[in-house]
Amino acid sequence: MRFSLLIEIQIDSPTPEKERQAVLDAVDHAVLADALGYHCVWAVEHHGLIEYSHCSAPEVVLAFIAARTERIRIGHAVSLTAYRYNHPIRVAERVAMLDILSGGRVNWGSGKSASRTEQGAFEIDPAELDSQWREAIEMIPRMWRSDVFTWQGRHFTIPPTAILPKPVQRPHPPIYVACSRPETVAAAGALGAGSLNFSAGDDATVRAKVQLYRDAIAASAVTSRRITNQFCSTPATLVLDDDRKACEYGYRGARFFAEGLGTFFFSPQRYHGPLEINRGPLTAAELHTAMTARNTPGAQLATIIGNPEVARVTVQRFADAGVDELILVMQMGTIPNEIVLESIRTFGEKVLPHFS
Repeated sequence: MRFSLLIEIQIDSPTPEKERQAVLDAVDHAVLADALGYHCVWAVEHHGLIEYSHCSAPEVVLAFIAARTERIRIGHAVSLTAYRYNHPIRVAERVAMLDILSGGRVNWGSGKSASRTEQGAFEIDPAELDSQWREAIEMIPRMWRSDVFTWQGRHFTIPPTAILPKPVQRPHPPIYVACSRPETVAAAGALGAGSLNFSAGDDATVRAKVQLYRDAIAASAVTSRRITNQFCSTPATLVLDDDRKACEYGYRGARFFAEGLGTFFFSPQRYHGPLEINRGPLTAAELHTAMTARNTPGAQLATIIGNPEVARVTVQRFADAGVDELILVMQMGTIPNEIVLESIRTFGEKVLPHFS
């Protein structure tokens, strides 16, 4: 089992000052995770998703982190790869440059975003989104392997061009795909790519998704690029020695995270202002229900919240379901930075070593 961090840069009621500090805090989180032996720090790419994610330039954030760290891997989760977000040549160039600067530590995840806010901002036709993405994810690994790249496809026509520089990792960095539904999990496996999943469902549901992915990987006919057989989940996480304190902060943050995600990704409307979501503490009854439901039969595998003993039980459930890597969402909009740092350290010292 591998343990990593996800950078969303969430901000409750943002101001320019809060925004600047949250970006700098994300770097501190990565530096601490590097010192504690976490596997990777992954950064999202989102545009216009106010409060939910202010991480619009992950290539810049990750390059800065690479310069401040020594061992931790540097991951895109993901680069938005449809044409109007980022041209495939630019993605290939930036990832390769980051791989050089980090000493071959890059993981590259690709996705297309289901957010109407982002699709509208970049004038993307939803009917073209999947085909643009599929063509781009086929092109980019070929760019890394080709001295001179040329392409004639549905969306792209590229004359003979040297795509420079080349990545350190050969034939190219590990490739991952963002997944949210069973059919996209299967598609990731068919492409020979790692699977980046939002955490949802009980143990049986997660186990079934993992098996679906493994079957697709086994049947994959991909021979032209590196196979990445890794199933990753992204649980909202807060682990402190004080169990109740962890739950008070953790479940409040997880609710902010979940409702923000739902606003931007599961609503037919476009949002561009402050979110209409819950921000306050859970009631005593809500907190009691959440705490007593942890790790009971049928409990959801969506969070890792509590003291180290509780966290170890939850992590074991993910491991038993076949998950290879947990990409922990610790920085959530309502959680103070000092609590996030305490959680990164507590998990790193008292949970991570039990599964290394």
